[in-house]
Amino acid sequence: MVNKRLVRAAAVLAVGSLALSGCVTPVAGPGGNYAAAIGTATVTPNPTPYSAALVCEAEYARGARVAAPRIAIGRIADYTGKAEADGSGRKLTQGASLMAMSAFAKAGMPLVERFDTSVSELELKYANNKLISDNPKPAPDMPAEYRKILAGQVPGSDFYVAGGITELNFNIRSSGVDIAGGDPTPKDFKGTLHGRLFVMNIGLDLRLINTRTLEVVDVISYQKQVVGREISAGIFDFFNGNAFDISAGEGAMEPMQLAVRALVERAVVEMTANLYGMSGPEACLASDPLAGATTGLTGGYVPAYNNLETNNAQTREDPSRWHARRDSAVRDRY
Repeated sequence: MVNKRLVRAAAVLAVGSLALSGCVTPVAGPGGNYAAAIGTATVTPNPTPYSAALVCEAEYARGARVAAPRIAIGRIADYTGKAEADGSGRKLTQGASLMAMSAFAKAGMPLVERFDTSVSELELKYANNKLISDNPKPAPDMPAEYRKILAGQVPGSDFYVAGGITELNFNIRSSGVDIAGGDPTPKDFKGTLHGRLFVMNIGLDLRLINTRTLEVVDVISYQKQVVGREISAGIFDFFNGNAFDISAGEGAMEPMQLAVRALVERAVVEMTANLYGMSGPEACLASDPLAGATTGLTGGYVPAYNNLETNNAQTREDPSRWHARRDSAVRDRY
């Protein structure tokens, strides 16, 4: 006779496989997909504790009518040399230059592109060969007027930023505790508790350089510590002839890449305050946050039209704006 337990186990496996097959099938659904993607989190701003200060500086400069210099961002590389053991990549972000661009935009600084000029150089080459036009064709079989190259059409930078991530020190200090206890009888209750706390740090060195003279006019070096923790607990016991082993845990680590962004933003705050001639955070008290800003926690922009009253930088911080499920204007339209 077939063992009843084996039959029961086979039935459970069969039901489980059928349930799983209901989630993923080899036949595309009405929408053209095999399965729907999970996750409904909205797109939100990614600020650090220094983002508000950057926006404050932009408001100060606008209110004080400060003539801001043009800034270019150079290479801010990862010089730590630390890589993942499995070869999947570097431990720290390679996008510190992009973070600096966003930071200066939040501070209202005019930016000129020097980091990736490949498209501009290609279009300049085409324009030099009279292959590009900015006007529609007068007739289908007639060429449009070609784009003219004008002397001085590309604005130059006044200062540029360079530097790098220079430190990544693991396990500066750690502490932990392991506790286990219970009745000495093998079948009686036993419990365990495990906890770990560790600290590491990341260092950044940036410099601000006068583009015309190559003088280094500002140098800043910062470090930020990152903390992580692990907590777990478990119990083991016998009940009515059955063994129960239950454990649960929780772990968290401060995001390393967000720590790099915080380092960059703190350095940009200090450089910008110097360029704007701000005495310190107290200068923010005179700013007007409702004065039609073009900067916010997400960055900054140059208005294409005079639409500051209805479409300014602050609306970009709303996680529900333009969301098909949260914004009624988009939802009702479609």
